Amino acid sequence: IVGSVLGIAYLAGRFAKFSIMQKAAKGRKSVSFFMGFVLVVLLVFGLGKIFGAINAEICVVHLVVIWLLCDGISMLAETNRKQKFEKYYAGIFAIGITAAYLSCGWYLAHHVWRMAYSLETDKQTGSLRIVQIADSHVGCTFDGDGFLDHVKTMQSENPDIVVITGDFVDDDTTKEDMIAACHALGTLKTTYGVYYVFGNHDKGYYGPEYRGYSGDDLIAELEKNQVRVLQDETVLLDNRFYLIGRQDRSEEQRDNGRASMEELTADLDSEKYSIVLDHQPYDYAEQAAWGVDLVLSGHTHGGQFFPINQMGEWLGVDAKRYGCEKRENTNFIVTSGISDWAIQFKTGCKSEYVVIDVRGK
Repeated sequence: IVGSVLGIAYLAGRFAKFSIMQKAAKGRKSVSFFMGFVLVVLLVFGLGKIFGAINAEICVVHLVVIWLLCDGISMLAETNRKQKFEKYYAGIFAIGITAAYLSCGWYLAHHVWRMAYSLETDKQTGSLRIVQIADSHVGCTFDGDGFLDHVKTMQSENPDIVVITGDFVDDDTTKEDMIAACHALGTLKTTYGVYYVFGNHDKGYYGPEYRGYSGDDLIAELEKNQVRVLQDETVLLDNRFYLIGRQDRSEEQRDNGRASMEELTADLDSEKYSIVLDHQPYDYAEQAAWGVDLVLSGHTHGGQFFPINQMGEWLGVDAKRYGCEKRENTNFIVTSGISDWAIQFKTGCKSEYVVIDVRGK
């Protein structure tokens, strides 16, 4: 709250520096500041009406930070040239850069790209094509019906299996959108089926009364559309590979607990390829220690914003922000997600679905 108040006050003072404001105020600083304040308030309310309160705040924060940088660069330039600029170029550049930056962020969040990985294994798996999605947060950048278009794109990949690694829905996903999105998944034709694990948002943080359905209602709708929900469960498919679906890490934070990797891998045949679905990319050390072959996650949204997109790794909140890497004998893949949470901008990444081709003996 304090930051927001200071930010609005700063922007009011910045807008007051434009010559058009000073002329309208006839040189009276208090009047030009008041006019700047009114302009900022109107801007915030306008953005709120268009994008919602959270995204309006995101826009204002970016404008403040970029304007501060532009002011700083302008001051250094004026000091170097020993003369002030005739026009308030810092403000013009700040508004232009912010608009361009966030327009790019909107486009990267609302358009979905294909991300492909190719993995090799010495195990007797043959070939396997996996399509992975995560963090659809249905209702944010597309509704339940809009999700069907992305499902059709995934179907065109001719997947052997489709996996959803959490945050399929959100607290603000309506029941109608949830049902429509589940129905869209039911149209998929694959060799081994469609599998789903919970993310931290899927069960809802505010109770079923808030959005009109519970986690159990979501499970029922998914299963009605032939989607297999895995909650600390392992399935053997085609006697070639295991699929291990974990409860989300948020269950530990809710004091419900979840099975360890030791428990989930205890009775597995190590000669068969093993794939772990785990929404949050956090438990890498244990997963590598127990020798699983592939771990698929989402949750991070690719770090969301440049240049702070590495913050999760720096703070130890996430083991990995985005992409593919190998630790010991385990491959880890983190997707930036097919959509976004309430924030409708991405600048440190882009929305995507993932295609993974596993080739074995």
